Amino acid sequence: MSETYSIPNGGHDQEQSPESQDQRDHNNNNSRRGRQQSGKIHTPLIPFALELGFFAGLLWGLLRWLFYTLHFTVVAPGFLAEPFFKHSFMKTTAGHLVGLLFFIALSVVASLVYTWMFRRYKGPLPGIVYGLVWWVILFVLTGPKLGMMNPLHRLTWDSIYTEICVFILWGLFIGYTVAVEYTDERKREPDKAGD
Repeated sequence: MSETYSIPNGGHDQEQSPESQDQRDHNNNNSRRGRQQSGKIHTPLIPFALELGFFAGLLWGLLRWLFYTLHFTVVAPGFLAEPFFKHSFMKTTAGHLVGLLFFIALSVVASLVYTWMFRRYKGPLPGIVYGLVWWVILFVLTGPKLGMMNPLHRLTWDSIYTEICVFILWGLFIGYTVAVEYTDERKREPDKAGD
């Protein structure tokens, strides 16, 4: 079934098949994609970082909550809100939700910092290191001093391992998402079949 239609072109009728029109649309999409990757069209930093931080905080905050519920960690989901609320409130469901909101806020800040300062780094390793740095800041340097959690020597090994893993994955999520958006990391991805 070969349908044809005519397109006026400089006063001459030229017949084209739908297949050639599809090929032209495909070529236009590829050239548009190339312009986006070559740097002519940029993703705005602030909205991208805010959206990334929100979803990173929501996803990994809920995962931390699950790990706390399953007793993989003794660090409460609301540990970031401990300096601002009573400890008894932080053990309630409402306290856990407040803690989730604080974790989302931390993720937004971390995402803004990473996007602003480290967006040119490629690959997963910078994000992993970034997550470890945040873990050290929160669990070694500031957390025990502000009463967010017990010092490391008073936490269980399961808690330490779980929190390190969560923060590594959280940092990887932020870092690699930024790397794919602002560097040529898309070139590492295999082409879709059919393109």
